Amino acid sequence: MTLPLIIYRSLRQHALSTLVTAGSIALAAGLLMVVWMVKEQSQKAFLDTSTGFDAVLGARGSKLQIVLNSIFHLEASPGNVAAADFEQIRKHPAVKTAIPLALGDNYFGYRIVGTAEELFTTVEYSPGKRYVLEAGGRLFGAGQREAVIGSFAAARLKLKVGDTFQPYHGLAFDPKAQHEEVYTITAVLAPTNTPADKVIWIPITGIQTMKGHDPRMATDVSAVLIQLRSPTAGFMLDMMYNKQGNRLTFAYPVAAIIADLFGKIGWFDRVLALVAYLVALVAAGSVLASIYASMSARQRDLAILRALGARRRTVFGAVVAEAAVIGALGAVLGFAVYFGLLAGVASVIRTQTGVAIDIVAGHAILWIAPLAMIGLCALGGVVPALKAYRVPVAETLAPTS
Repeated sequence: MTLPLIIYRSLRQHALSTLVTAGSIALAAGLLMVVWMVKEQSQKAFLDTSTGFDAVLGARGSKLQIVLNSIFHLEASPGNVAAADFEQIRKHPAVKTAIPLALGDNYFGYRIVGTAEELFTTVEYSPGKRYVLEAGGRLFGAGQREAVIGSFAAARLKLKVGDTFQPYHGLAFDPKAQHEEVYTITAVLAPTNTPADKVIWIPITGIQTMKGHDPRMATDVSAVLIQLRSPTAGFMLDMMYNKQGNRLTFAYPVAAIIADLFGKIGWFDRVLALVAYLVALVAAGSVLASIYASMSARQRDLAILRALGARRRTVFGAVVAEAAVIGALGAVLGFAVYFGLLAGVASVIRTQTGVAIDIVAGHAILWIAPLAMIGLCALGGVVPALKAYRVPVAETLAPTS
């Protein structure tokens, strides 16, 4: 029990520096775990959130912009798809389902999307999962001034079945751009953890015929969500629209387009990881500096231990173990930092995209990072341990006068 007692007394004697050092280690460990998990979880969540569609047909423009606009309800639409083009893709033998979307309005920043009833009655937004209305609600009637609201938007806007609202023109909230039409909430969608949760859905004619919109585009749509009958159909339609045509863009496959997005912003993850690694090195350095700086004050205590029979390797091990214990304390505190930061990041992602991140998901990094920090701190304790190892007993205990 001598070694644990030595470590305990040393940590208690230098409690302030121990806590400060453990705090820096906690920050490093927590930041490293958050960077890794946000990258892994967000990429998985976005790739899994194609809402059950294989492709999107939109106006000529960027495939990524079309996917972000129509599936994740981010960005703006590059233009409209004519009614004739929608009918053509809807009736194409390679297409299983074609759901039109019409965008251009909001309610206090939450997008209003016009669509067809089939989105809620026939589409699986995830394998085996369909949109479900919460108890007491019903689907909006075609051509009626009614709306179905996503669970997240309903909670934030404090809207429920029977409430009414007036849309605002544009994708960004402008209090001066309110429409005169009044819509009634007929249902709240059960949570799906997809972007659908932050959208207010109305019949597509509601967007197309709303006053203030261009009457010349009363039958046009913003995009078409498409389910294909086979993967080969996607390549055929890609050739027809993207290679041979120049008016429309066929964004296919959705998953590959989202993966390309994460490939483009991968540099940001690497920068954050680099910051975390630097913080970890600084934390290990602070362990070294803290223990090394106290070596002068500890020399007499160490010499007494040696005089009482403690071996050099015992003293060496005590100092290294002390550094490892500080690292372990920081690693444990790092989980508090991790869950706090991850919850905040997950809330921002949920608010902005509607995509939910699982903050309790497991991953190897959750044990690799803490163990790495403990090892790094133990390594940082080697230098002061060598100094303790070399303390001369006779000289240190000799009278000074």
